[in-house]
Amino acid sequence: MLEQGRFPMLFMCYLNWTDQAARAMKDAPRRFESSKAIIEKLGGRVVSAYVTTGQYDVALTLDMPSGDAMTQFVVSMSGHGNARTTTVRAWTPEEFGKIAAEAP
Repeated sequence: MLEQGRFPMLFMCYLNWTDQAARAMKDAPRRFESSKAIIEKLGGRVVSAYVTTGQYDVALTLDMPSGDAMTQFVVSMSGHGNARTTTVRAWTPEEFGKIAAEAP
């Protein structure tokens, strides 16, 4: 069962900062707030956001109303020139269990 108020589409969005963003690292909190506003304008919400070490610089969990809305966010992010994105669709264990149980 979905959490109350949750859309049926959960995404993990991993970001790598470009050289442009790395040179303006102190602007990262402002860029996050700008990104959050875009997500909300598209009807989504940020479930979690972390600055990370390793393969990716940022890991976001986003609750979006559709795949199209997620794609619009990625296009917007890429268009600003501050990040390259890798996006994957995510399911809770309960959601996956239901999908798997209904597989032929």
